Amino acid sequence: MNCINPATALNIGQITTDTEFSIQNKINALRIGQPVWAAIPLTERISILQQFAKLLQTHIQEAAAVLTSEVGKPLQQAVNEINGACARIDWLTNNAPKALQEEWMVETGGTREKIVYEPLGIVCNISAWNYPYLVGTNVFVPALLAGNAVLYKPSELSSLTGQIIEKYLHEAGVPENVFQIVLGDKAVGELLLQADVDGYFFTGSYKTGKYIYEQVSKKMKPCGLELGGKDPLYITEDITDIATVAANTADGVFYNNGQSCCSVERIYVHEKVYDAYVAAFVTEVKSYNIGDPLAANTYIGPLTRKEQPAFLAAQVADALQKGATVLCGGKIMDRTGNYFEPTVLVNTTHQMDLMKEESFGPIIGIMKVADDAAAIALMNDTDYGLTAGVYCNNETRAANIQAQLNAGTVYLNCCDRVSAALPWSGRKNSGFGSTLSYVGIRTFTQPKAYHLRS
Repeated sequence: MNCINPATALNIGQITTDTEFSIQNKINALRIGQPVWAAIPLTERISILQQFAKLLQTHIQEAAAVLTSEVGKPLQQAVNEINGACARIDWLTNNAPKALQEEWMVETGGTREKIVYEPLGIVCNISAWNYPYLVGTNVFVPALLAGNAVLYKPSELSSLTGQIIEKYLHEAGVPENVFQIVLGDKAVGELLLQADVDGYFFTGSYKTGKYIYEQVSKKMKPCGLELGGKDPLYITEDITDIATVAANTADGVFYNNGQSCCSVERIYVHEKVYDAYVAAFVTEVKSYNIGDPLAANTYIGPLTRKEQPAFLAAQVADALQKGATVLCGGKIMDRTGNYFEPTVLVNTTHQMDLMKEESFGPIIGIMKVADDAAAIALMNDTDYGLTAGVYCNNETRAANIQAQLNAGTVYLNCCDRVSAALPWSGRKNSGFGSTLSYVGIRTFTQPKAYHLRS
C-alpha cells in the first residue's frame, strides 16, 4: 500500500499490509506474551512506558517530520502533539498505581471484601489518523499499564507513524509479543473484527464506529468508541475582550485544520456582541498562513483525506443555497495537495448540513441568538454529544448553561481541550466508554470481587 503526502500528492513510502494469516500469528504471540507481561510488577511496566516517552522526546524531530509528511499537520503542531502525548504518558504512569491497586471495601469483621482490577487480555486498538500519538496514547498506554497485550492498527493514513510508535515501544522494553502492529485499510480492519481478542477500542467516525459495534456486539466483548462531534460554542454578551475571545475561539475551530474530534464546529453569539465578535473573528482567520506544512509560519496545511475538500465544498454550496453568506474562504484551493480555504459563514440555520453534520475541516458557521435559552436549545439540537463550550464572565450563569448541555465534556472560557486527569467520553453518536483519568485506566480492566471469610 502506498503512503501519499497530502501536501504534494507524492508517494512517500510503501507498507506491506497484513493478512488473515499474519494477524492470527500476531494474536498467537500476544496470547503467550500477555500473562507474562501481566505478571511483571506494575512499577516495571510504568518504567518501560516512561522510557517510551523519553525515546519519543529524543527523536521528536524525526517523528514529527514523518507525521507531517503523512497527514499534512503543520510541523510545529506535530511537535506539539508528541509533546502532549508525552505529558499524557507522564500523568497516566504516575496515576496508574492508585487506579489499579486493589481496593478494600470491608477490611474487618467476619467477611472481608475487596476489588481487584485484572487485565482484559488482548486489546484491539483501531486508531485514528488526526492525532495518532494522542489518541493512541489514550488506549495503548493504559492498556499496557493494566497488564494487557495490544493489537494496534493505526489508520492507513498514518501507517508510518504507527511503525515509529511500535519501534520505540519495543526499544523501551515492551516485548514484541505484548505489542503488535497491524497495517492495512478497511479490509484489514474487517479481519480484526473477526479475530479472537478480548476488547475493541476504536477512535474515528460515527459511521465506522456504529459498524464496529454492530459486528463485535455478537461476540460479547467490551467495546469503547470515541467518535465524532458537532461541538457547539456559545459567546455571551458579557465578554469584554472580544478580540482575544475571537482569536482563542478561532484557534478552537481551525487548529489542525479543524480535524480534531473536539474542534468547535458551530458558534452561537449573543446578538448584543454578534457584529463585533464576527468582525474580530474574520480578521483573525484572514491572518492565518496557509501553505507548506514544513514551513515554520504555516498554520493551515492540507487536509489529510483527499476526499475532504469536495465534501466541504458541498457543505458550502448547501449553505449558500439555503441563505448563508460566506465572509471568507469557501473554496478548494487551486494548488497541488488537499487544500481548502479557511471558511467562515454567517446567516446559517439548522436546516443546513454545515450546522448539523460533522465537517472535520477548516470551516465554521456562526449564528446570532437572543438569549441563553435559545443558545442552549440550538447547542443541544444535535445527534452528537462530545464537547460544548461557553465564553462568559459570570461563572454562576455559565454553570447553569453547562448543566443543561448534553455533552461528555463542557468548557468555560476555553475549548478544543483535553486533560489526562479528566475522563474523555461521548454521548449519543459521539460514542461511549471513557479513556483518560483513573476512569480511563480502569477501562482496560475487568473487576473481580473477593468475599473472604476466615
